[in-house]
Amino acid sequence: MRWNLDKLYTSFQSKDYKGDLEKLDLLIGNFNKWADDNLNSLDSPVKKIEEYIEFSKDISSLFAKLASFASLSSAVDARDEDALKYLDILGVKSTELTKPEVQFQNFIKEITNLDELTSKSEILKEHRFHLKQIKLNTQYMLSEKEEILISKMANTGSSSWSKLQNKISSTLMVDIHIDGEDKKLPLPIVRNLAYDKNPKKRKLAYEAELESYKKIEESSAAALNGIKGEVITLSELRGFQSPLEETLVQSRMDKETLDAMLTAMKEFLPVFHKYYRKKAELLGYRDGLPFYEIFAPVGEVNMSFTYKEAIDYIVTNFRTFSDRLADFVQKAYDNHWLDVEPRDGKRGGAFCSNLHPIGESRILSNFDGSFSNMTTLAHELGHAYHGLNLRDESILNSRYPMPIAETASIFCETIVVNAALKEAKDAEALSILESSISDAGQVIVDIYSRFLFETELFERRKGHSLSVNEFKEIMIDAQKKAYGEGLNHNVLHPYMWINKSHYYSAGRNFYNFPYAFGLLFSKGLYVEYLNRGKAFVKDYDELLNATGKNNIRDIALKMDIDVHDPEFFRNSLRLIEKDIEKFIELADK
Repeated sequence: MRWNLDKLYTSFQSKDYKGDLEKLDLLIGNFNKWADDNLNSLDSPVKKIEEYIEFSKDISSLFAKLASFASLSSAVDARDEDALKYLDILGVKSTELTKPEVQFQNFIKEITNLDELTSKSEILKEHRFHLKQIKLNTQYMLSEKEEILISKMANTGSSSWSKLQNKISSTLMVDIHIDGEDKKLPLPIVRNLAYDKNPKKRKLAYEAELESYKKIEESSAAALNGIKGEVITLSELRGFQSPLEETLVQSRMDKETLDAMLTAMKEFLPVFHKYYRKKAELLGYRDGLPFYEIFAPVGEVNMSFTYKEAIDYIVTNFRTFSDRLADFVQKAYDNHWLDVEPRDGKRGGAFCSNLHPIGESRILSNFDGSFSNMTTLAHELGHAYHGLNLRDESILNSRYPMPIAETASIFCETIVVNAALKEAKDAEALSILESSISDAGQVIVDIYSRFLFETELFERRKGHSLSVNEFKEIMIDAQKKAYGEGLNHNVLHPYMWINKSHYYSAGRNFYNFPYAFGLLFSKGLYVEYLNRGKAFVKDYDELLNATGKNNIRDIALKMDIDVHDPEFFRNSLRLIEKDIEKFIELADK
């Protein structure tokens, strides 16, 4: 149940790790010298751009390999001092790349015939989109000295705050009286009790979780204030209208797409409220669902899995889509690419890290055997499959924007859920539908509350640092607006801003709406798959392959989808509405 990282490195003390650190230093030194010698004039532009791309590829691959080993080691053991040390070391080394990158951006900024130049070289043709993105971002670039200073200051600013919050949340032990005894349990284990069959345990876990956050609320508030304050300052300096606009540019998504999606989401919130009210009724509540019951299992049959059973179930159902997908998952399991055991010091939640330099992925989850946790594995394996489809691309063409990141993961999750529904009897179908709708509710309703929270947070942070009480007040208000009458407004979650690690990354602002886009885009693609069958698979793989070198709208247009039209998102939401109507029908039987 633990992953193996030997394909990266065997240890921080290994000859390979130390050798690659030295090689990185040499590459960075050569890169800086090359930039000083070559980027002070516009002569021989094709040759210079080619050489820049080669430097970027080599450094990106080596840096990714070194940093991935440190970050993955830290993810499963927040007390791993070597991992934290080398993350710091690599953070400092990354600042040494700022100068040559800014020099190249200034070089590209002065070139007026970039399209003409890219047609003269195969390597430039291959990286046409990457170069155009660099050119686009030059309009938000500061001076060379400012960019270097900013990158260095981030190591003692936002990056340090992020590390602090990760450390205190990953090592937080929750005091809880459960099963007749007092225990200290890791936060991920306590949060997983939200899925427990026993309602008393669910409530106890929620109360203990909230109480535990009081130990770290002031530290977390300081971290969040520091990070968001830095983001606002730099966003304004660069000429963005807001951090949201900066996120949209980074996401390769235009405002028209975001507005179309939010329009549809807001229209369908009452549909989800109806689901939450029905779930509350089934569980015996009159005034809406208490927050701690959001994930409560519903139905007479609650499917559970061992880890191997979960993988076997996923492989079997993925094979209905394609052998390539199923065989890939089996390979990931057989080669220990997954770490699924909840334990002290390991971060909560789940993620997939696609390791382009070695053509593999590593997946973290906190598996407890529930149906929901099984679908989480399917979700993260979808991310890994996305990485497989980008494996043969240049590393510079393997970086896809946030909103498209959830496409393959949610698509794979949908395959498994729909397969389970086909086999299910009414009692099982009720349980499976409820779990699926609950997950969709997180991605539409809860994500919307997080979007509202972060929007208000940025607005207030412009004027002052926020207190713990203000963070709690904003979060509660956002949950009331998003969940409406679906939840009991007296039993919400004022500390969700501590629990969600995305808030604590200066480079990942508004890491909420991309999930909603991923869900709704995937639902639309799944309809295409149902209509076209096996003929869809090849086009789907090609779509994933194109995600590193296109903007969001152009990716969607490859499938004849117009993401500027709210109707596309409404059609995807109607699929979820059908599931909710079916759930209510089964619940009333």
